[in-house]
Order: sequence, then structure tokens, then C-alpha cells
Amino acid sequence: MLKTLGITVTATMVLTATTVLANPYEEYAGTTLVVNFPSHPHYNAVMKVLPEFTKETGIEVEVDMLPYLKMRERQTLELTQEEGAYDLITYVVFSKADYVYADQLENLAKYFMNPKLADPTYEAEDLIDAYVQNIGVAGGKKGYLPGPTGSLFGLPQGSETSVLIYRQDIFDKHGLKVPENYDELLDVVCKIPELEPGMGGMASRAASGHQASHAFLLHLAPLGGRVFDDEWNPTINNEAGVAAANALKTIVDCGPEGSSAFGPAEAANSYANGQSAMFMDSIAFAPNFEDPEKSKVVGKSGYAMHPEGVRRGSQTGGFGIGIPANALNKEAAFLLAQWLTSKHGDKLVAMAGGNPSRFSTYADPEVQAKYPYAKVFGEALEFADPDWRPIIPVWGKINADIGTTMSKVLTEDLDPQEALDGVAERSRALMEEEGYYIWQK
Repeated sequence: MLKTLGITVTATMVLTATTVLANPYEEYAGTTLVVNFPSHPHYNAVMKVLPEFTKETGIEVEVDMLPYLKMRERQTLELTQEEGAYDLITYVVFSKADYVYADQLENLAKYFMNPKLADPTYEAEDLIDAYVQNIGVAGGKKGYLPGPTGSLFGLPQGSETSVLIYRQDIFDKHGLKVPENYDELLDVVCKIPELEPGMGGMASRAASGHQASHAFLLHLAPLGGRVFDDEWNPTINNEAGVAAANALKTIVDCGPEGSSAFGPAEAANSYANGQSAMFMDSIAFAPNFEDPEKSKVVGKSGYAMHPEGVRRGSQTGGFGIGIPANALNKEAAFLLAQWLTSKHGDKLVAMAGGNPSRFSTYADPEVQAKYPYAKVFGEALEFADPDWRPIIPVWGKINADIGTTMSKVLTEDLDPQEALDGVAERSRALMEEEGYYIWQK
């Protein structure tokens, strides 16, 4: 036993005090968190590791898993209540603007400032920077990017970038070069159907609405374009915009049958079933292409970075996690968010088939051994563009307009320049109505 300042301290008391200090979760043990996740391959992986979180922390997790569009509908209702049903939510990246603007997400600064909650070994600088900017930051440059006035409202969890996935066996058979730039891409995409009758060059999203808009924007950024300039003047109809529209039309015209109606699942299925030689979309689809129960092309794929246009610029998107402003168990929810995005939690999710949120996870030898494409994906993230689409409160309307208009380019041969001029005109009118030009002189 020890004597300090006249107080007798037993070894048991010292051990007890140390144990309490070493267990930041003890205060929250027995808490049940209600979380809202999308039905998505990444979150199937998260579900596999949640029991480990409960085992380590004593915090139970109840999951309401919904298709992501229905998830958004449910959240729109729940976030307006005085007391919400959810302690932690997953949100689609373009919901960030809506939720932050409506003051429906917690600013995470106070949690990371709290020494009882913030893990000193978290190493936030290891998080994939483009994902953090795209999914989590609001209030900085342009309102949705980092800057002196920006704050953190969410953490990447199921965030994604775009890569090129191609049939290595088909490319080897015909001596084809893996495209490194857009000229090479658009050349080979139309060679494939000639060399392999019945096979499309590339499977792509193209369905009217969000999917056609997503596909167009996928090419707009690397080809040097933006929807707006820094003063919110529409630039979508400039030379780069027309080039992106023509690139998408070429890809769809030389794609598999029915391409113009493809959403992401249909495009992925086309590649997985051997009906297309290339697929350029989210890294989230890669595990399914190597799953014998879901794919006919297991072991036949190569993986490369999104081809370069005027510059390199792969997309960023997918999901993040945030704490609703009306949540009942905010501190415990933060502990779950922190655990899932920690080095430990991120690797567990990755090994279960999810998308890493950290550079170190992509570089991990065990992850690379299980998923050989992980190394390429980690390299591709150096060029991920958090500004490939403007995440502003009016984006939903503009996005829908781009998508329906671009569908007419793909299916009705509407002239790309005429189509984009119309989008630019309507976007300017909407932006003016919303007050984006009120400070201009």
C-alpha cells in the first residue's frame, strides 16, 4: 500500500482508478443507439463489424436499413421532429447542403474538442482528404468546401471515387492498351464491339434524371469543365461541357444494348455478366466483380485510374455519417462514428468488403492481399476531386435538369450545345431567384 499526502491508497484502488480512466466507453455502456443506414454493399460490411463495436464498448446498435432513396425520405421527416428517432445517420453526399443549411446536423468540433470523447490516436490527417472535404465540410469556399469559415459536419463512411475497370483478358486477346487519357478511352470504347461482336465497349449510367447527370459530370471535371465558375456564372455549356456530353454519347452509343436506360446497378450487371468490356464508376462495385456468386468475370478484371482529360479528376461521392441535431444520444453516437472511421474500425470494415476511409487502410498489406485492387484505388484517390459537382441547396433542381436534358442528347439526338445552353439559361434564372448574384456589382 502507498501513502500520499496522508491518504492511504491500496493497490486495488490504483487499479480501479486506472481502469476507469482507460475505459472512455464505460459511461455509455448499455446505451442503445438507433442508426439509419442504406441498403448498400459498404453498409453490409459495416453490419458485420458492429458486434465488435458492442463487444469493445458495451454500446448496443439498432439499425434501420433502407434503400437509399427511401432513407432520404425518412430522414427528411425525422430531422424536422423535436426529438428524432435516429442517433446517427448515413446521408448521401448531396444531402449535405440541405441538412447543414437547415441546421439539422451537429457540428462535430465540440466532440473532437472533448477530451473524454476524442480519441487522441484517431489521426484525422490519415482520413482521405477529398472524402472529408466532399462529404463532411460545409461553410467554407463556395459554401461546401474547406476554407477559413468551414466546419465539419460528417465523416466519410462509404465514400467513393471513380476508377476504370476493364476486362484484362479481352484487352490481352486483342493487344489493346489500357486507356490513360480520354482520346484513348473513346477510341477503344468503340473498337470493342467490332472486335467482340455482341459486347459493349463500356457500361455506363445513362437513365434520365440523376443517373444521366452523374454520368455527364463524371467526364466534365477531367475534361476541364465545371457547372459554375467561382462567381456562380454557368459554364456548363462551354467547350469542356460539350466535350463531356459528346464523350458520354459516344460511350452510350458504343455500349451494350439498352445502355441509355442504365442506372448503376444495370451498368454493373452488364459488366459482371460479361456483356461489356469496361466499367467506369464507383470503386464500391469492385468486390462484387470478384464474387463468384455475383459475377461471371471473376479474376478477369484489371483496375486503373480514371483516364486523364485536360487534367486528372475522378469523382467523389457516396455516403457519410453525421449526428442529427435532434438526436437523443449524441455523445454515444459520436463514439460510434469515431470508432467506425478510426484506423481499427476502418480496417475491419475494409476486410469485410467495405470502402476504406483512410489512406493507411488502402496501403495495409492485409487489405491489399485480400483485395488486389486496393493499391490502385489508393493511388487513384490522390486525384479525387471534391468539387466535381456543386453541393449547394439548389443542386437537386439543377441536377434533375441536367439529367433530363442529357437524356434527350443520348436518346433523341438533341444537339449537345443547344441542350447545355438551355441548362445554363435555366440554371442562371434559378440561381438569380435564390440570391446568388445579389452581391455582384
